[in-house]
Amino acid sequence: MRFFLSLSFLEYVTLLWLRLCLYAFPSTIRLSTTLDEVSVYPIPASLYLIKNLLQYYIFAYVDAPGYQILKNLNIISTGVLYRIILKKKLSEIQWAAFILLCAGCTTAQLNSSSDRVLQTPFEGWVMAIVMALLSGFAGVYTEAIIKRRPSRNINVQNFWLYVFGMGFNAIAILIQDFDAVMNKGFFHGYSLVTTLMILNHALSGIAVSMVMKYADNIVKVYSTSVAMLLTAVVSVFLFGFHLSLAFFLGSM
Repeated sequence: MRFFLSLSFLEYVTLLWLRLCLYAFPSTIRLSTTLDEVSVYPIPASLYLIKNLLQYYIFAYVDAPGYQILKNLNIISTGVLYRIILKKKLSEIQWAAFILLCAGCTTAQLNSSSDRVLQTPFEGWVMAIVMALLSGFAGVYTEAIIKRRPSRNINVQNFWLYVFGMGFNAIAILIQDFDAVMNKGFFHGYSLVTTLMILNHALSGIAVSMVMKYADNIVKVYSTSVAMLLTAVVSVFLFGFHLSLAFFLGSM
């Protein structure tokens, strides 16, 4: 638990530092805000905390390409919540694309060499569904916050989200892993790969926030799903992943 919590905490620290660097360039941007504006950020920050933890735990049940397939369930949850929360109607083509994506997710998980119908165990599916719902709700809610003040600078808007995210992660570490941190140190078990992963997630977070500011969550979830094929190809060389016909048809 400590390792996952500290990873999530450092991701927010990195995001906050990068946002402050970007904020420092335009001298006309104001960081000051009102209590009404700040009070809406604890909700998405807490949801992202739980989602980020599940994102690490799920790798105990699925491999990297399988995770990318299951991650596309975010598109379905985002589409439904997008319609309910933001009251924006999706076209028939978009809904049809969601259904095809469900079929693709199932097809890619078929395993002809096993007695099980799906490669991913039940625990992995539960985590994927919960993570998709949390991610969809947090994403749509964050978009509503950002677009409620369209003239507000994106760096300032996300600054408060990262402050609350960092605070919630720090509280979770103190509650769950205070003794472990005191005995082994905060950075116990870290390596260069860990550092690169934190930086990668931080940069991805900045890119996602820009998409939500100037596009919407539908564009965000579809753009992230493009990484699925790239992940599969890289996993072939790094982990010896077998790119089956079912996986290829499902990912397409």
